Amino acid sequence: MCLKVFCNGDAVDYERLKSPAQKLGAAFQKVNFLRDLNSDFFDRGRTYFPSVDLSNFNDQTKREIEQDIDYDFKDAYKGIIELPNEARFGVYVAYIYYQALLRKIKNKPAHSIRNERVRVPNKEKIALLFACWFRFRLNIL
Repeated sequence: MCLKVFCNGDAVDYERLKSPAQKLGAAFQKVNFLRDLNSDFFDRGRTYFPSVDLSNFNDQTKREIEQDIDYDFKDAYKGIIELPNEARFGVYVAYIYYQALLRKIKNKPAHSIRNERVRVPNKEKIALLFACWFRFRLNIL
């Protein structure tokens, strides 16, 4: 949705970056779906993984979803580094934040994901922001 703005209306850049942007959006959504699994599925009856039986959510299923998210992130990164400079930093920070959230999810067993909402503490968010800024300024994304 933001890509047209990020590309300043350049249709060629938009088309070139469209697929990685979609992958990034998909990765963000899937991380959020995993993170909010308890609230969405067990409290509200919502499911965002139609091919997964969430009533029998287990570590193997969780790993398969995480692997799918990793593929999306890998494809998305290729687009992030190609974004216009003005847009790259903000998108990169969001990417790194969601990667940190996914790492925390990966470090918890499925039963834990079912029972609690995973989050990144504020101190860690600030550290991620500074690390991103440093890498951005040195052009080592």
